[in-house]
Amino acid sequence: MSRRRRRAPVALAAGVAVVAVGGAAAATGFGGGDAGTAGSSALPPATSTVQKSTLVDADTVDGTLGYGTETAVTGRLGGTVTWLPEEGATVRPGQKLYTVDDKPVLLMRGTLPMYRNLAPGVEGTDVKQFEQNLSALGYDGFTVDDEYTDSTAAAVEEWQEDLGLPETGVVEPGRIVYAPGTVRVYDVQAQVGAGAGPGQQVLALTGTTRVVTVELDIDQQRLAAKGSAVSVELPDGKTVPGKVSDVDTIIDLGSGGAGNDEPETKLEVTVALTDQKSLGTLDRATVDVTFTAEKREGVLSVPVSALLALAEGGYGVQVVEGTGTRIVPVEVGMFSGGRVEVRGEGLAEGMTVGTAS
Repeated sequence: MSRRRRRAPVALAAGVAVVAVGGAAAATGFGGGDAGTAGSSALPPATSTVQKSTLVDADTVDGTLGYGTETAVTGRLGGTVTWLPEEGATVRPGQKLYTVDDKPVLLMRGTLPMYRNLAPGVEGTDVKQFEQNLSALGYDGFTVDDEYTDSTAAAVEEWQEDLGLPETGVVEPGRIVYAPGTVRVYDVQAQVGAGAGPGQQVLALTGTTRVVTVELDIDQQRLAAKGSAVSVELPDGKTVPGKVSDVDTIIDLGSGGAGNDEPETKLEVTVALTDQKSLGTLDRATVDVTFTAEKREGVLSVPVSALLALAEGGYGVQVVEGTGTRIVPVEVGMFSGGRVEVRGEGLAEGMTVGTAS
């Protein structure tokens, strides 16, 4: 995914590089002087002022508005596809996703894929997941737990009869597709009349709520705190609020071709949008997403070029007072927008400080 940065923060490493240049300039043009003492009468080549300001560590990147990551549905049952939903259709748990040999493949709520036959004597988390769905559909006479009993099989036979399925009391893999909830049909990849054998891709599904997905480099991890607020700019210039709802680490294996791309670790960030109505009819678009990692209000700041590397270690600023100067040691904080947060004894808003240029 391409991305552009419009308000990137000044990184600490970049600040140190500027400090080194500023320090060299100070040694030759600022006049030097010991920290905390009156310096030389030589004035710096340029000056700025100590400001009380709000510094923001923010970054704006490209994101994609849509319905989230697509999940593929592949066939498990042999036979012929006899019915498919339309793209954009929504399917709720308990409803059919498609049919094979005129028998339904059903959606149910859950996260554990169906991987084996469910029959009397089988135990496990998958049993409980299925029984929870069966109970939610109104079938009873069994205990919802991790044991598939004869009572469960009796309820399943009733369910199978209602669906027009053979009343075996056994649920085979491929009859059920699990998803966290109601889904939207993003893409129909099979055709009516085509084979539905194992491995045949049939549908691609997404959630039903529009979200924004963003791919970040691993060194931007500070931006991707789950629950943090973001701002999303839509193609028409309207800005809507959002919140980071999920962060997944993904591995980009690269092309492996002549370019010899190395694998890269990326972050896939999902942003939930709190006001779906503000999106209008948009269902897929490129948007600008502004993440704010940190905000420091009412702090003293100076241009990065005002920092001096002190001989005894640490940093300082050259305060200009009349025709003289003195060096004030400072502790540095956040870097943002070419400025840096500073704290130092006697340092106050409105003071004049020297800069390298």
